[in-house]
Parts: sequence; structure tokens; C-alpha cells
Amino acid sequence: MNEPNDLARAKSLLTGRVTCAIVRGEHAETSELRGVAPLLAWLGGDFAGYSAADKVVGRAAAFLYVLLGAKALYAAVLSEPAAEVLRAHGISFSYGRLAARIVNRAGDGLCPMESAVMGEDDPRRALEKIKAKRMELMQKGG
Repeated sequence: MNEPNDLARAKSLLTGRVTCAIVRGEHAETSELRGVAPLLAWLGGDFAGYSAADKVVGRAAAFLYVLLGAKALYAAVLSEPAAEVLRAHGISFSYGRLAARIVNRAGDGLCPMESAVMGEDDPRRALEKIKAKRMELMQKGG
């Protein structure tokens, strides 16, 4: 598999409403879902060795890319804590803009998913925290 071509193709798929894409060879998946929703949906699939592109990657999404087995990642916006996770797990990455943190959709605080996994180093424990936070937000209607 040709990783640079896979990454370039994944990046090229980030158009219009597509929020993320994952590519390996001829196989590509895209999603228009926001936040960590598409990554959670892809968990359990066979994506080891894929290259991915995403509009926004915070620490929570970085842990999910680790669990998916991504080999390379491009993020239009990448948080510094996400870069730490990717680096620690050997995922090569590039970005359009490096941000100190990912803010919530209202723009008035830290992204709840990023907040949920701050200080976490284990991808499996991070997944449990992400699922718990998502359930909490869904119950609140957010």
C-alpha cells in the first residue's frame, strides 16, 4: 500500500460536507457526521494501516484513530494534546493549523470530548470516557 498516496487521497476527500475520510488502496470511507461520531461508528471495522484526513482532531479523536489502527493522519486543525497522542502511538501526522486546544461548538470553552480525556494515556480507557461523555451529552440533548 502506498501511504503518501492514501493520505493525499484521504485529504482530497475532505470537501463540502465531508468531515473525515479514511483510505487504504482502493478502499475509502467518508463521513459527514461531526465530532467523534464517525470514528466511533468505524470502530470494530478493519482499518489497520489506513491513512486518514479529518477537519478537526482533538485528543479524543486522536485516541480513536489509535484504536482504529490508522497509520497516518492529516488534520485541518489539530490540537497540541492530540499531537502528543499521535506521536506517542507512532502515527505520522500533518496539519493545516496547530491549536493549543479544541473549543466547544459554542466557542466559549473546551470541547467536552477533549476535556473528557485530558490526562488519559490509555486508548481503551479514553474510549470508555468518550462513550460516557457522549451518553451524558445525548441525555442533556446536546
